[in-house]
Amino acid sequence: MTDWAETTEQAVLDEALALSAHMGWTRPMTLAAARKAGLTPGEADLLLPHGARDLAALLSRRHDAAALAALPDPASLKIRQRIRAAVEARLEAASADREALRRWAGFLSLPLNLPLALRLVWESADKLWRWAGDTATDENHYSKRAILSGILVSTTAIDLASGREAALAHLDARIQNVMDFEKWKAGIKPADFPREIAGALAAIRYGRA
Repeated sequence: MTDWAETTEQAVLDEALALSAHMGWTRPMTLAAARKAGLTPGEADLLLPHGARDLAALLSRRHDAAALAALPDPASLKIRQRIRAAVEARLEAASADREALRRWAGFLSLPLNLPLALRLVWESADKLWRWAGDTATDENHYSKRAILSGILVSTTAIDLASGREAALAHLDARIQNVMDFEKWKAGIKPADFPREIAGALAAIRYGRA
């Protein structure tokens, strides 16, 4: 059952990527994608009880998996190189779905969907930090993921708006923040994190950074 569910979810997501650029991340798009994947509306509701939100999460996790699969063994890399490689791999994974990504970002920037957006970008940051070898369990665990979350979304926005060269220049400028623990402690406030992510998602949606 699990294998069928996972395979079918991915099949629906494939169809959704083709439809979402025109239909948005909506219930009609979800049902149309499910129908193209061979599901009835009832089966679609059973498989994806949260509809477009489930598909949005599947896309983020697909990009995470692709990024991790493309990354090398981190043992030979310095921590700065690991962070750059991780973010660059995540950019490359997301760029495969450039058109769908804009509508995806607009969907996640809606107030009702922002908690999901925050959870997904936190998941991405956590997976990349774990690949990089981070084992922190104190407040630095949360600080690292908060700052990397902001970097992931803002760098993706710049990549879509201005291209990879500009995105990597932005990344290099921000990596110093990741390396500087005192800046984390002084500069990260809980209230800033949702606002930063929401603003970056809006930038992706409208193609500007």
